[in-house]
Amino acid sequence: MMFVDTHCHLNFHQFDEDREEVIRRALEAHVRLLINPAIDVATSHQAVELAHTYEPVFAQVGVHPNSAPEALGEEFEDVRTLARDDRVVAVGEIGLDFYWDAHPRDVQERAFLRQLEMAAEQGLPVVIHSREAREETYALLAAWAREVDRSHVALNDRPFKGVWHSFQGDEALAHRVFDLNMCISLGGPVTFKNARDLHALVPRLPLERILLETDAPFLSPHPYRGKRNEPARIPLIAEAIARLQGTTLEEVARVTTDTAVRLFGLPAGET
Repeated sequence: MMFVDTHCHLNFHQFDEDREEVIRRALEAHVRLLINPAIDVATSHQAVELAHTYEPVFAQVGVHPNSAPEALGEEFEDVRTLARDDRVVAVGEIGLDFYWDAHPRDVQERAFLRQLEMAAEQGLPVVIHSREAREETYALLAAWAREVDRSHVALNDRPFKGVWHSFQGDEALAHRVFDLNMCISLGGPVTFKNARDLHALVPRLPLERILLETDAPFLSPHPYRGKRNEPARIPLIAEAIARLQGTTLEEVARVTTDTAVRLFGLPAGET
């Protein structure tokens, strides 16, 4: 049995004291592949460095909406260069965040579009962050997906265009995302006792479009809620999904791992 944590911020300072132990515990829990997203230019460099340091780790590069101006400045050329590294498997996390509203919405939108264009040019899937901006995020994403479909860019060779990270939308939005040839990822909140909307949603989703993530060090699953999260807790998330879907932990591991390997183009030998 093997799992993939498709979204864990191993470069964050919360892991500075025991990063190698965190990765070791993940491997012992059968979490064999770890994907580290970026949130700005500096963390894009860090994600790639970690991916070259630890064999199970792969990187995403990109600029989070809370750092949106960096995607519009000269320093973004560093991200373009990093995106060509063979340990980079996606552009992310990118999108819109109207909860924090750290930057004007038009700036966030321009940063998002610039990175979507880069992903298509590089033939990389995208990892989407959306908070309090579901419809706005979807509209830009759908327009981009239609343009990709009309083009002959390398991204068309991918089985999926990307993933909506930490999905919190309803069934209608999930299926609209699937119609864009994308997946969604689920994390610790699916284990929370009060997450009734998620508990109602998960049984209605196709397992082959679901990915697992911790978003570590955040959103630790029950019974570790409120504590630092880490990739070794992926099986707890998988167990919750298995219960809700009426299937086995082994089936959730098999299907979600296969989807992650295909979406991100991970080395088949890793499975």
